[in-house]
Amino acid sequence: MQEQPVQPETATGIQPALNGVKVLDLTQFEAGPSCTEALAWFGADVVKVEEPHRGEPGRWGLSDRPDADSTYFIYYNLNKRSVTCNLKSDGGKALLRRMIGKADVLIENMAPGTFARLGFDYPRLSALNPRLIFAQVKGFAPESEHANYLAFDMIAQAMGGTMGVNGYPDEPPVRPGPTIGDTGTGMLCAMGIIAALYQRMTTGRGQHIQIAMRDAMLNYCRTPMSRQAARDDQLPRSGNTVFGTAPGGLYKCLPGGLDDWCYIFASRGNEEHWRRLVKAIGREDLLNDPRMVDGATRAQNREAVDAAITEWTSKRTKHEVTRIIAGAGVPCGAVLTTLELLHDPDLHKRGMMQKIEHPVRGPVIVPGWPLRMSDSKVPLKCAPILGADSEAIYREWLGCSPDEVRDMRQGKVI
Repeated sequence: MQEQPVQPETATGIQPALNGVKVLDLTQFEAGPSCTEALAWFGADVVKVEEPHRGEPGRWGLSDRPDADSTYFIYYNLNKRSVTCNLKSDGGKALLRRMIGKADVLIENMAPGTFARLGFDYPRLSALNPRLIFAQVKGFAPESEHANYLAFDMIAQAMGGTMGVNGYPDEPPVRPGPTIGDTGTGMLCAMGIIAALYQRMTTGRGQHIQIAMRDAMLNYCRTPMSRQAARDDQLPRSGNTVFGTAPGGLYKCLPGGLDDWCYIFASRGNEEHWRRLVKAIGREDLLNDPRMVDGATRAQNREAVDAAITEWTSKRTKHEVTRIIAGAGVPCGAVLTTLELLHDPDLHKRGMMQKIEHPVRGPVIVPGWPLRMSDSKVPLKCAPILGADSEAIYREWLGCSPDEVRDMRQGKVI
């Protein structure tokens, strides 16, 4: 059985890429929500199924206000809807089973074994809906010796390599600031789900997708691992520098504050970068310096190279440095803080930062979706209030009767 193509919207001729795809989102915190948010950005109808009264812990566990969902929750649940369903009750489980029969995708990232103990392992899910794509995000692979260990982003990064390669030589590892253990895993899971939806068009069958956060981190460590594979001793951490390359690092800028830095990189594979750089900073005499005749030699004399560049950058702001150096055709970028990025005019102009109106918090600035598709447009919508869409979704998905809706209002199921 093949999928029926969605007819394009007559007004614009454009439908979102995943228009008509129904996703049940039983995830929490970040790894799972990152995955389902990506699907929502592609136009899927993503419905968060949450515990009554409290919702998923990302709503309240990290909130600065007792009366409002956390900004953390808002960032990872844009463009979704929310229903409440008490999975500790027989009625709640029965309701979820009905929804599973209508869903295309179900994803969960509960503690190991929890969802199966509730009666929702893959064999039973497949029996309810053979076309269902069931995705699970866990800290460690089920067949791993660590299968029952709990994991968060930093645990996955510690055991998956991304923390071990980050930091300075002869110093302890440093946890990377971006949460690639969570969001990076979620993006890979979303790729698997989209591939499974495509495969279902041919086979008519759903499938079971599993991804471990630790295993996902190996995928993001391929470059340092490729270097490790070529040597017998332990690959040292390189801090902000690039192995075997100079210049390649951070350079101090005016006015000399904690965040006044620029990253400048002249590739060993393109000697023209070096020639452009020294011309831009007015140091063409360096072209004749025997310590800087080529990339390999510059790498051996990194301190001299860095001193020459710092002498110039330290007299200019990071934005001036970026404009001059990048404008000369040399890879260069100012180090921007989260506060600077939230208010960056270019990001706002292009929609990569947008202001939403939250029903409780009011205006909140959130990042947009970086992918641009000519035939798939999805407007930004605020993250859902807990259970706000319950009645509408149960009517749309399940055709619930007025009596069933009344029971829901009275809390008998939801």
